[in-house]
Amino acid sequence: MTYREKTKVIRIGDRMIGGGNPILIQSMTNTRTEDVEATVAQTLRLEQAGCEIIRCTVPSQEAASAVAKIKKQIHIPLVADIHFDYKMAIAAIENGADKIRINPGNIGGKAHIEEVVRCARERQIPIRVGVNSGSLERELVQKYGGVTAEGLVESALDKVGMVEDCGYDRIVISIKSSDVLMCIRAHEILAEKTNYPLHVGITEAGTLFSGNIKSAIGLGVILYEGIGDTIRVSLTGDPVEEIKSAKQILRTLGLRKGGIEVVSCPTCGRTKIDLIGLANQVETLVQHYPLSIKVAVMGCAVNGPGEAREADIGIAGGVGEGLLMRRGEIIRKVPEGELLDALKQELDSML
Repeated sequence: MTYREKTKVIRIGDRMIGGGNPILIQSMTNTRTEDVEATVAQTLRLEQAGCEIIRCTVPSQEAASAVAKIKKQIHIPLVADIHFDYKMAIAAIENGADKIRINPGNIGGKAHIEEVVRCARERQIPIRVGVNSGSLERELVQKYGGVTAEGLVESALDKVGMVEDCGYDRIVISIKSSDVLMCIRAHEILAEKTNYPLHVGITEAGTLFSGNIKSAIGLGVILYEGIGDTIRVSLTGDPVEEIKSAKQILRTLGLRKGGIEVVSCPTCGRTKIDLIGLANQVETLVQHYPLSIKVAVMGCAVNGPGEAREADIGIAGGVGEGLLMRRGEIIRKVPEGELLDALKQELDSML
């Protein structure tokens, strides 16, 4: 039995995490939460891409009040992200947040923690206890001789204890670092010490390029070890890209079925079409098809049919034209400019 299968089951809105439930994909809006229209629009785009839990920052009473309006227009659980002000946590819960994310160590002492927990308990709203390497307490940095995995875990369990001392255990834990190896080690240690569900991510991972590499390595190792109940790929850019990357990581590890897998060759001197552009267009095209198939995009007709034999559908380029294939067998030749449309027609016929 993996760590994931042993974690406590927690309800977030209409979703369940922990206890071997499917790993859910999260993201965070980068709009001003007070701007209800923009926040709803971005959340709906994320939903369409496959986001299953959304987090919004709640730095003000106006933002807390906006939560109620946003909730009426979206279809996935909303997590309120709170920093420093315990009153915002209470206000977010009262306005319908499905979960709150706090660091109990920075919202103002035991009395304030008790007030937040009391409000969460009344509504059975889970609390995500979040600790980042960038804000590790000075005494733990001194104790361990720097920011370490062991220090992160001790900090997280200390904050969990603050909530438990208030008589509440609907808790999700997240410990994040931009140091991939430290983050992996911290999750390994934490998984041995607790049965609370874990939200996994590499924080401040970076741009689409570096962030994807760091997240794929870090999340890949952690998830492969059976750890993690929800995930977020943190990228500097359009949050929709986070969802696409998270889905691919889960599919690659065999932790999620469904969706179209696109394979494409790396190009070579034989390539006579815009394979790079075509492959990107295909990847975008297939995002919303409810099919569990493999699509191959190959650069030439020399090796294309053979290399695409394991794909359900394939296209391969030629000189101003290309081949449309099914299981490596050529269906017909198509002008280069019509390859994408031909592929779309073939996909549509499979619905």
